[in-house]
Amino acid sequence: MSQAWKQYRSAPQPGTRLMRFEELPPGDTRSLTLQSENGSFPLLLLRLDEIPLAYVNACPHQYLPLDQRGKRVLSQDGEALRCTNHDATFSARTGEGLSGHGEGCALDPVPLSVDDDGWLVIGNAE
Repeated sequence: MSQAWKQYRSAPQPGTRLMRFEELPPGDTRSLTLQSENGSFPLLLLRLDEIPLAYVNACPHQYLPLDQRGKRVLSQDGEALRCTNHDATFSARTGEGLSGHGEGCALDPVPLSVDDDGWLVIGNAE
């Protein structure tokens, strides 16, 4: 997995708790803004069946949030994420650009795990 997310000045520390896994229903997304002394970090969470995934919530076309113009960014079949600004489309599972302004680019994945208490955390649970 790419570690590009760590290059953001405001990247959260591995182990940062986000929310309880059970609060993110299968086939749903959640947009979070994590605050630290280094600034704001935009994060897009999604759950495909029992798999939690996260990406930096910034379309590589113009670095606008994928959900800036509406919360419905996950396709009905759960396989694609769509930028609401320019219709760039990305694989929900890999972040790879599929069509439109997404072609040839990729979303920056952020590693997630579920800790022993059922929380989604950045990186591996320790």
